[in-house]
Amino acid sequence: MSENEQTKPRWGPWHRVWAGAALVFVTGVGLAVFWSGAGADASDSSHTARQVQQIERQRLAALVDADMEVVERLHAPDFELVPPPGFPLPRDEYLGLVESGDLDYHQFEPVSNIEVRVHGSSATVWYRSSLDVEAAGQGRLAHEAWHLYLYEKRSGQWQVVREQATAVGGFPPPGTGS
Repeated sequence: MSENEQTKPRWGPWHRVWAGAALVFVTGVGLAVFWSGAGADASDSSHTARQVQQIERQRLAALVDADMEVVERLHAPDFELVPPPGFPLPRDEYLGLVESGDLDYHQFEPVSNIEVRVHGSSATVWYRSSLDVEAAGQGRLAHEAWHLYLYEKRSGQWQVVREQATAVGGFPPPGTGS
């Protein structure tokens, strides 16, 4: 044997098997670490989504009951609603209408799943609801609507920041005489 042949590694079939097994093991460990991390994030996101769903249900009940302590806590200071007629309604005006009874929710319930997508410290909420509301100057309106909300976690608490409501079948609802 020449000197070059003696220093050359011998890669026979067993060396290739061991190298392949090592590659599979390292790849498997890497994927397991990656998936376990992603699983934790997905689990955290799922927990947060359930938490936001519960808060949204609490907010709806507080609006029906005109429980202003809860309503004020769950609406961010810069909250804004765009209701079915299409005009922006700032937080103070909206909450003032609820508190005075000029906007009196008799029913406000989801009729579809409350979909929640969490993105760090914000969450998008979307669902269809059934509403029965009495509005000063418009009378009593019973209809369904689609809602899209932006929640943000501020100082450790989830609050709704934006709301867009779209009446199903147009606005005002058919048969209201408006």
